[in-house]
Amino acid sequence: MDLKERNFLVMQSDFGYVDGAVAAMVGVALSIDSELQIYDCTHEIEPYNTWEASYRLFQTIGYWKSGTVFLSVVDPGVGTARRSVVAKTKDGTYVVTPDNGTLTHISEYIGIDELRLIDENRYLSSDAKDSYTFCGRDLYANVAAKLASGIICFEDVGELLSSDTIMKLTLGDVVKEEGSVKGHIDILDVRFGSIWTNITREDFMELEINYGEYVEIVIRNANTLIYSNRAIVGRSFADVNIGEQIVYVNSLLRMAVAINQGNFARAYSIGTGLQWTIELKKI
Repeated sequence: MDLKERNFLVMQSDFGYVDGAVAAMVGVALSIDSELQIYDCTHEIEPYNTWEASYRLFQTIGYWKSGTVFLSVVDPGVGTARRSVVAKTKDGTYVVTPDNGTLTHISEYIGIDELRLIDENRYLSSDAKDSYTFCGRDLYANVAAKLASGIICFEDVGELLSSDTIMKLTLGDVVKEEGSVKGHIDILDVRFGSIWTNITREDFMELEINYGEYVEIVIRNANTLIYSNRAIVGRSFADVNIGEQIVYVNSLLRMAVAINQGNFARAYSIGTGLQWTIELKKI
């Protein structure tokens, strides 16, 4: 097989591992190039949650080398007229995905250099002509593997599109006032129950609160007050005792709230989304 330089292929989906969906996509990719190095981002995204798909790409993609191909299949509109695209980021990585909001965070925080429409007439499996519900296997895995293996180049994918036409989800605003900053709970650090906000470290530092000092936390779900308390601002969880709450800077340089060796989200029934607001106040 005459290949250009191979690149890594990284997959994410909402398929889970309870059936053979992920293995089917891997099988397609390896049938194209048996020497591809395939890795998982996650396959545990909440079903149909394109917001989470977008965020997990943002959380991960910047740590992979230029040329890496990401395959993201969270596709509640599978089989419809929604577009299938490949995006090339400013950092030179690629994302093969339905255009359904999955590219929101990358577009906003990393930048998209070029966008191409996948030519389905060329790349859709002939076996899929009477089945419309598994584009991850029948289209996206095919394109992603050929791109990662060097069988095709980015220009071969299909028509060049304007990156301004990407479907974007609504990102919450950060509001700064005298002595406080207010944002949204974007996502959870799922396994540990920490809440991750859209308030950046720079936004928070404008409050001039030092490590070891207390900050007031107010969390609301729409207009309903869910949580109001004070917590220490710390560098790491060890700055508080086990079971105590802490405000810290997470791995994406956003402000987060946790319980040391506990689950903050579960303890206070905290959710995510634009209706979930958090305010951090200087005391």
